[in-house]
Amino acid sequence: MRTLMIALLAGAAATGAHAQDAKDWPNYGRDAGGTRFSPLKQITPANVGKLKLAWSYDMRPAGVAKPDNAALEATAQMRWIAQSGIRPMPMPGGVRSPPLATPPRPAAAAHAVITATSASQFTPIVIKGVMYLGTPFNRVVALDAATGKEKWVLVLPNNEQTAPRGIHYWAGDGHNAPRLVVTTRSNKLTTIDAASGKIIESFGDKGWLELRTPDVMNGFENGALSGNALPVMFQNLVIVGSRGQESPVEGPKGDVRAFDVLTGKLAWTFHSIPEPGDPNFGTWAGDSWKKRAGVNVWNMATVDEQRGIVYLPFAAPANDRYGADRIGDGLYGNSLVAVDARTGKYLWHFQTIHHDIWDSDLPAAPTLVDVKRDGKVIPAVAAINKKALLFILDRVTGKPLFEVKETPVPASDTPGEKASPTQPIPVKPPPLARQSIDLDTDISDVTPEHEAYCKKWVAENKMVGTKAYQPLGFNVPTVTFPGSGGGVNWGGGAFDKANGNYIINITNVGSLQFLAYNPAGELVQPTSANSWFSDVHEGLPCQKGPWGELVAVNVSTGDIAWRTPLGVTDKLPPGKQNTGRPNVGGPIVTAGGLIFVAATDDKRFRAFNARTGKEVWQAKLAAAGHATPLTYQGANGKQYVTLMATGGSYVGDPSTSDNLVTYALP
Repeated sequence: MRTLMIALLAGAAATGAHAQDAKDWPNYGRDAGGTRFSPLKQITPANVGKLKLAWSYDMRPAGVAKPDNAALEATAQMRWIAQSGIRPMPMPGGVRSPPLATPPRPAAAAHAVITATSASQFTPIVIKGVMYLGTPFNRVVALDAATGKEKWVLVLPNNEQTAPRGIHYWAGDGHNAPRLVVTTRSNKLTTIDAASGKIIESFGDKGWLELRTPDVMNGFENGALSGNALPVMFQNLVIVGSRGQESPVEGPKGDVRAFDVLTGKLAWTFHSIPEPGDPNFGTWAGDSWKKRAGVNVWNMATVDEQRGIVYLPFAAPANDRYGADRIGDGLYGNSLVAVDARTGKYLWHFQTIHHDIWDSDLPAAPTLVDVKRDGKVIPAVAAINKKALLFILDRVTGKPLFEVKETPVPASDTPGEKASPTQPIPVKPPPLARQSIDLDTDISDVTPEHEAYCKKWVAENKMVGTKAYQPLGFNVPTVTFPGSGGGVNWGGGAFDKANGNYIINITNVGSLQFLAYNPAGELVQPTSANSWFSDVHEGLPCQKGPWGELVAVNVSTGDIAWRTPLGVTDKLPPGKQNTGRPNVGGPIVTAGGLIFVAATDDKRFRAFNARTGKEVWQAKLAAAGHATPLTYQGANGKQYVTLMATGGSYVGDPSTSDNLVTYALP
């Protein structure tokens, strides 16, 4: 058993970053280190209860019809049901097999075809009183951050849309004016003059850079490689990953590249799978690394500006449920990799899962934190995977600052599969989300009807519970935790610099998954990609809660500082509603002592006391806020808190609003 012991390495004290105006929110994570910590103090636990809606911005352009919300509700329910485990999904080369039995429920009502919805996960940025955002209606917009009034609107050509969660701001260099750096869903890169809203044609080819180039398409011209990733920057370099395919197993590369912000010229490429000559080559059996899809950075990286290091959180290799054709640990799959931000040169890596067969990517940007130990401050980086295992590493060396044990885990019984015999599991912090289930004792009992439904579903399908890291069963319906949506996902965490806590929202919803041969002799996964372990008709998970939580981890001790249910189930009887809810999105923290987070499917925006975890404010929204909020100070001196609240996410709620909402004290 390999054991990684506590590293007691001292380093520089503070998170490195260029000077920032305390009034602004100039980056998706507020700073390059992704802390999401604002120094603003105007709003506090004592007065947050007075927050009121200050303004809202309707992103839907004039003349674009609004959809029928009743139709959206029904469509979301049908989509949720389709993802519930009653619809088969083939493995590579497979075909659909018969669905699992499910206790009957009334069918959702049929509706006419509806217009495209406005679901958005976008976090705007604010610089010098101007807010910049991308909309689901192929627009980039600049607003007066104090009033929400438009300053300019750019309609992107060819129906291009910005990457779903953010854009980047480059402050200029004295010779070149500030510009916005934008990746699009079709995987193009462009820059926009921040003052005028015009595309800068000196960048790339008349303002555009195609990222689907032959060197990364890997011989798969029509392979899936989209611009889901947010760009980050170091000095004049734009560093960006991409969203790849989870199947089939062969496809475009997941390489990360850096481009000059003024010209679009390629500066460096980091290969996501080590190639011959790389010191880490050889963790894939035979030639299984060749033409392999996956192993990509589909969200965003994090930059230590002081040290010139960029931290790359990599996803799993394809296929991410079955790895018989890729035996071995499979670097840099599921690894945090540190590279020189100037050159792309490899510095170190830490693999959080060996030979992933659970789709347990590193889904979120890492967070730069400061660990206090023996009177010293150790610069650290906190990285979390979809298993909700948090790894706190020395920022310079990559060594764990708390013991990580190579722990024996269950073997796979699927033909050909060779699961890793051990997995790296931190002794501290403990897992932040549920890792296992006992189907005899853990079934939800929030109502007698729900308990009966879930028990019948489990019994009829002869489901089995699982322990941590148990592979999908072969010919046995397996309930796994966390589910395929993860204990955490792209929302990631924030660092409360005042209290030394890492803050993150987690989801406890399992998935029903297994592998089997179909009549044609092909190995298939007879459930859908999400396959929630829930009564999806009612939106009630089948295991005991809490179903969603907000968690604070003391990064210096590795202990849980506090945890509290996040979200309520309104349809349950009084006294049973505080269940927590499935969530996707992220939190922010302020020097005023507050955490702001939405994320839940119950259509609430909440504030918590950062020291105690007590909820101190909430607002009911027209639609859920599946985005990370931001806070800033307007030109009028007021502190504002803004959230994209459109609804629409993989947790099953519909997109029923087009609005960006902003709150302030009276």
